[in-house]
Amino acid sequence: MNPRTKKLIGLILFLPALLIYAGIVVTIADYIPNHWAVYLVYYIIMGTIWAFPLKPVMAWMNRPVDAEDD
Repeated sequence: MNPRTKKLIGLILFLPALLIYAGIVVTIADYIPNHWAVYLVYYIIMGTIWAFPLKPVMAWMNRPVDAEDD
């Protein structure tokens, strides 16, 4: 598969997933204690976690093209 096509497919998967995740994070933030230290830890953790489910998609997008993929 063409690298540009792979990146387009990855983008189509990535953007909606990231927007949904951000909505979930902000919604959950309404239920955590109202203290700056709690918010700091929460957003650091949640700002890091998003990458793990999307890591396979990013790896697939950036994998070199093999003769077998065509």
